[in-house]
Amino acid sequence: MYLCFMAKAKTAFFCQSCGYESPKWVGKCPSCGEWNSMVEETVVKSASKGQPFSRQRTENVPVLLKDIQETGTSRIQLMDSELNRVLGGGLVLGEIILIGGDPGIGKSTLLLQMAVKEQLRVLYVSGEESEQQIKMRAERLGISNPHCHLLIETDVTQIIQHSTKLSPDLLIVDSIQTLFYPEIESAPGSVSQVRECTALLLRYAKESNVPVFLIGHITKEGSIAGPKVLEHMVDAVLQFEGDRNHFYRLLRTVKNRFGSTNELGIYEMQGTGLRMVENPSEILITNTDGTLSGSCIATTLEGLRPLQVEVQALVSTAAYGTPQRSSNGFDPKRLNMLLAVLEKRCAFRLAMKDVFLNIAGGIKVDDPAVDLAVIMAVLSSNADIPVNRAFTFAAEVGLSGEIRPINRIETRITEAQKLGYTHIFISEYNKGLKPETYDIQLIACKKLEEVVKRVFG
Repeated sequence: MYLCFMAKAKTAFFCQSCGYESPKWVGKCPSCGEWNSMVEETVVKSASKGQPFSRQRTENVPVLLKDIQETGTSRIQLMDSELNRVLGGGLVLGEIILIGGDPGIGKSTLLLQMAVKEQLRVLYVSGEESEQQIKMRAERLGISNPHCHLLIETDVTQIIQHSTKLSPDLLIVDSIQTLFYPEIESAPGSVSQVRECTALLLRYAKESNVPVFLIGHITKEGSIAGPKVLEHMVDAVLQFEGDRNHFYRLLRTVKNRFGSTNELGIYEMQGTGLRMVENPSEILITNTDGTLSGSCIATTLEGLRPLQVEVQALVSTAAYGTPQRSSNGFDPKRLNMLLAVLEKRCAFRLAMKDVFLNIAGGIKVDDPAVDLAVIMAVLSSNADIPVNRAFTFAAEVGLSGEIRPINRIETRITEAQKLGYTHIFISEYNKGLKPETYDIQLIACKKLEEVVKRVFG
């Protein structure tokens, strides 16, 4: 006589935003407050689940914080200097990193390029493409790593078993939404599957000290698909941004437990892959003869990296009576605020004029130090008077028209001096500066009117 024990199946509703589980459908998630985010999934809870790898549990005891010995974080230095910067100085052993971005932006190309060019033992796991497709792409990128292994698999238990036998220096998974755990009877990409597969890979990374890269799909809103807890589980979240109509791609740090969260890496998409851009200021500034109005250079920071960006403005008479306000790469609300400052404090009549603003190169800027450059570009276009191309601006503008100080002003001045600018406009309230130590002339101002007189005469 044989006894057959069947796993008890049940259905539950999971929130696609945060992973909250509910026995019944609700319109609003009780955890995160999202509407219409509950999706029904079939969940199987068996008596014992097969584990992809063994784990010997050790007993942990409380220790005093002062008694813990400090140990330096071991990092792997990659050949990709931009990725090293974004990760905080290199790849930490046992780190798990999630990379998200729009379809076709170059996520798979970035990681495959790293796999075939780094002199490390790499296991590249793909659940979306065939071996022949990846082989063709690798040949286009240039194969130079004889220790790069390729695995076409979507079962997370098989991936961990192969990786345990191979003992690679780096594991790359493309993508996390294609993986499934056999013990859970729900479709790949569901909340429970994404959460469980990530938990197993996280456990493997921490116990084996193998860094893991995960590629994640994003939703139409721009967030990474799957439960929000996915971003909390991993050590670093990188966002790969850019317009497919532009050549340049931006790799931003959204979360990093081992480094800064505001770093930026810049790549140029070419036929042979992604090229690192060592000096982004040169590509973000248009080479013109300096006779065009509405263009101004701003000195900004992305994390610890100084950049020179070109701010372009166009001011024209409103054709249909209602003026338009449009900006690309700059906060539209902040643009409206700066235009109101010009109306109130400087008596420039822009209420009945269209104002269009663009940050050249497809980059997005949220640094308040760009305020002064935005105002100068708008005034230049309005009066049709070009701004001297040897001038650069680095200051925030307040609601009363005052020029406010900004952080890391020494780094900005040094970058402007290195690129050959002769004058930089800053706030007079930036203390501790020694003008005699710089080869660039520092023009410190208190009010917006002072800057207008010095620039336009």
